[in-house]
Amino acid sequence: MEPLKVPGSLDSLQKIRQYVASAATEAGLEKKASCKLCLAVDEIATNIITYGYDEVGLKGNIYLETKIDRETLAIILEDTGIPYDPTIRETVTKETLRKLLEKKDPGGWWLYFMMEGVDEFKYERVGDRNRNILIVNRTKT
Repeated sequence: MEPLKVPGSLDSLQKIRQYVASAATEAGLEKKASCKLCLAVDEIATNIITYGYDEVGLKGNIYLETKIDRETLAIILEDTGIPYDPTIRETVTKETLRKLLEKKDPGGWWLYFMMEGVDEFKYERVGDRNRNILIVNRTKT
């Protein structure tokens, strides 16, 4: 698949969803895995837009790339927003989920949904870009 570049705005979420759904279809993912991946990417993209760009007064793009091999589908999202490494956040456990349920503020679920939707997640800071790599296994192990 060709890479996709979209403005870092909420209006771009539909294009991002379509791109990920097409990649999942091309990789032959089952419907459940495809839906989980779409939700995971949607959560990351929404956070990039909201916290990496909008809330700090920045404008920028989101760059998506797909890599498919025999065993995996990888969706790579890059942005030039403020540096943010989601892997240094609190690990999702039953206790953290309980705390989220008790909060009146609905925020904080994105990391849970993102981690539930993928088999592996990686973050890298490359130059002035955040790179989020979401990997789903294509084959059952």
